[in-house]
Amino acid sequence: MSLKSKLQRMKGHLSLEADKSKDLGTQGPERSAQSNESAEAVDAKDTAEQAVQPVEQAAQPVIPFAERWQRMQASPYVWEDEHVMIREVRYPLRQQHGAYSFAQLHDTIAAWEASGRQHPLSSAGRRAEDLLFFDTETTGLSGGAGNTVFLLGYSRLEGEEVVVRQHFLSAPTAEVTLYHSFLEQAKQSSHLVTFNGKSFDWPQVRTRHTLIRDQVQALPTFGHLDLLHGARRLWKDELESCRLAIIEQEKLNVYREDDLPGYLAPVRYFDFLHSKDPDVIEGVLKHNEIDVLSLITLYIHVSRLLLLHQREEVSQEERYEIARWYDALGDGETALQAYLTVAHSDHPWNVRAKLAVGHLYKKQKDWKRALHIWESCMESPGHVPEEVYIEAAKLYEHQLKDWEKALHYTRLAYEQWKKRGSLLRNRSKAEAQAFQKRIERLEAKEEMRGML
Repeated sequence: MSLKSKLQRMKGHLSLEADKSKDLGTQGPERSAQSNESAEAVDAKDTAEQAVQPVEQAAQPVIPFAERWQRMQASPYVWEDEHVMIREVRYPLRQQHGAYSFAQLHDTIAAWEASGRQHPLSSAGRRAEDLLFFDTETTGLSGGAGNTVFLLGYSRLEGEEVVVRQHFLSAPTAEVTLYHSFLEQAKQSSHLVTFNGKSFDWPQVRTRHTLIRDQVQALPTFGHLDLLHGARRLWKDELESCRLAIIEQEKLNVYREDDLPGYLAPVRYFDFLHSKDPDVIEGVLKHNEIDVLSLITLYIHVSRLLLLHQREEVSQEERYEIARWYDALGDGETALQAYLTVAHSDHPWNVRAKLAVGHLYKKQKDWKRALHIWESCMESPGHVPEEVYIEAAKLYEHQLKDWEKALHYTRLAYEQWKKRGSLLRNRSKAEAQAFQKRIERLEAKEEMRGML
């Protein structure tokens, strides 16, 4: 029962008690005794009636355009005389969404488990039901308390189906109801899978939740797998943009038809608040539905790249970026395998892969292998970065004490630097002085060695 209903009910009781007090105060003792007996009888009668009558139920709200909502597979969720709409769509696991079927999520989780690799996107130790593929729609693209979340959408594997649920704020006054409906379902999962959810979606949810936290249960403490970070690592140099719609077309074989652009979602929501017609908001719901389904496909795809990067269908660019990712995570063995595949190919990125391989050997203090791979870079056709010569010079100077070769490679590095600088017009005076200082130091060492 809402606060308003409770106050109305109390008002009736207070009026009745006031009348009783007035009667008792103006009548004699005999009359008062009779009144007391009558009051006790009334109380007993009320108690008996309450024992057999059902508890008062909150009136069901009138849903404008209810048949249209039903056609869109949405139904009302009522709390404290307010309602939100929950749209629910179900797909069989065998359903294909782009390059993969939803059932392949089970294979992906099993592959992470079998790999034993530590990675931010690993789902090892989780069930498919633990992953909530989550996305929101808001009244603006910027953050802050003034930005309202009007749609909380997600997909999740449940038994033999993928279920898409969308909790829609049908009126700004129903925000408490929105979070009651969402949290009942969301707490059944342990990890969010999002696309920029760490920076935008979930912080927005937390901000709005803070404003009503005394009226709803606490937010769950979710683990979080953000796929935007992975997409940028893999494709920032390959794709014109790492927007989900572009990744869908270029990498996932997902093609949207008559899709409403995301930036129009706030406009459609404000139009809906004016008209209450669900047809106005249907395009936003469909856009969000594809988003949360594509998150499943994207997670499967990125996981396959990370776990099966030796396969031929993985591009050398992707393989190199995968190696860099594992390298940054401290998994040198996995990084080395991927780097070597690119280094031994005829791909233009083989030189940068060899440079990275040399760095890994250097970390392992395997000086000879590091020098071998770097010196093979110098024999490659085309431009060789001066860093290759500098790194070789450092090893010869500090580890092998061969100052003649160290000097030779430092001079070659300086020449390469000057060529690059003349082309780009960005030669730094400080860099030139650093080269000259290194050359002078090595010349002095070499001169001293000749005197001994």
